[in-house]
Amino acid sequence: MYGWVKPRIAIPMHGEARHLFEHAKLARGCGVRQVLNVRNGDIVRLAPEPAEIVDEAPVGRLFRDGDLLVPSEDGPVRERRSLAFAGIVIVVLARSGRGEFAEAEIALDGVPAVDAAGRKMLDIVRDAVEGTLASIPRDRRRDGELVREAVRRAVRSAVEHAWGKRPIAKVLLAQARH
Repeated sequence: MYGWVKPRIAIPMHGEARHLFEHAKLARGCGVRQVLNVRNGDIVRLAPEPAEIVDEAPVGRLFRDGDLLVPSEDGPVRERRSLAFAGIVIVVLARSGRGEFAEAEIALDGVPAVDAAGRKMLDIVRDAVEGTLASIPRDRRRDGELVREAVRRAVRSAVEHAWGKRPIAKVLLAQARH
């Protein structure tokens, strides 16, 4: 094909990096004067010569999400994939003004009811929550972000240890009213 068409410029595309490398090597071997190695999103000016990369355009997959077009790496689509794979654990905590916590409300969706030994996953999560709250000094319990993140990490770790998958974990913290 190169012999028939005799192009002055070749821009290998389609394939893995090794395919692109070999295509460029073939083009040079067939006498193509200029071979450009480009990546997805590179904008190439072909004329006047020499051809060169002049800019970059945003690239990536878009998904239709309801009435929206969203990048595949964005939160909602990625999060739903994670939900489908490993479920979600929701922990609701109520904290008094003195830094004491009422018993946590816990919801599990898409997570097994028991582990391989038959222990209830709800008990495993509850133990992780209670152990984490007990480990936080009383004066640090007023730091809502610290409490949320510590409980979130403990819950994910406990479920991963029991099941082998890390679910999405959401911790909702409310100030109890007396």
